[in-house]
Amino acid sequence: MAGWKLLLHVILISVMMTSLLHGQQVAEDSCTIQILVPGLKGEPGEKGQKGAPGRPGRVGPPGENGEPGLKGQKGIMGRHGKFGPSGIKGVKGDMGDPGPRGPDGEPGVPCECTPMRKMIGEMDILVAQLSSELNFIKNALPSPAAVAGIKETDSKVYLLVKEEKRYSDAEAYCQVRGGHLAMPRDDGANAAIAGYITEAGLSRVYIGIHDLDREGVFTYVDRSPMTTFSRWRKGEPNNAYDDEDCTEMVASGEWTDVACHPTMFFICEFEKDSA
Repeated sequence: MAGWKLLLHVILISVMMTSLLHGQQVAEDSCTIQILVPGLKGEPGEKGQKGAPGRPGRVGPPGENGEPGLKGQKGIMGRHGKFGPSGIKGVKGDMGDPGPRGPDGEPGVPCECTPMRKMIGEMDILVAQLSSELNFIKNALPSPAAVAGIKETDSKVYLLVKEEKRYSDAEAYCQVRGGHLAMPRDDGANAAIAGYITEAGLSRVYIGIHDLDREGVFTYVDRSPMTTFSRWRKGEPNNAYDDEDCTEMVASGEWTDVACHPTMFFICEFEKDSA
């Protein structure tokens, strides 16, 4: 840097000397030639004001994974799942050994007893039927007080159980006793069940119709398909809140789809020969 300064001084002195020696010639010339020579470097200026912030730089690479957080609290229990399919019916047991023959009875007294025998035979049949129904009630329920009577059709026996249970528990309860939740398949059966509900002073009960296996396809609990008969209330089934897979019957005989987890009374259905 010092060498450059010295060179500039030499050039400046040479120019000034040339001007003095040839002043007159220069004055007579019509054009003047000026040589511009850079001056000496000045003193450093004052520090300028701080400039505006620059634009943000690029996003850096992601950092390393942090330590795992603390284990959260246990969540609330989920709703109950759908109940499984019915089990296979067991094999009928072997017949027991015949008992010993009883002693011969006393000889009868000859008489004209035909009308009396007929009456006695009819009474025997009635007594046998009542005994069968009484045994059926005793075997079907832990307490006869829970039975709101028995309703019969030509082929079915219906039993209204006044013990509130969830749908799956109600069906299991009927199955253990040889039946199912009531499955009205025609107007006669539906009217009998509706009358049963009204006489018992109830407003609704579970019946054996659901779409647990396939949403929107209702079947009876014994897995038999529904045909043309139904008594759905207007606007039903509607699967409200995506949680209505079971069915109740109201006192009017109409059906509505309902959730399966609430508890309510129910009606069991039995084949007449099993009762």
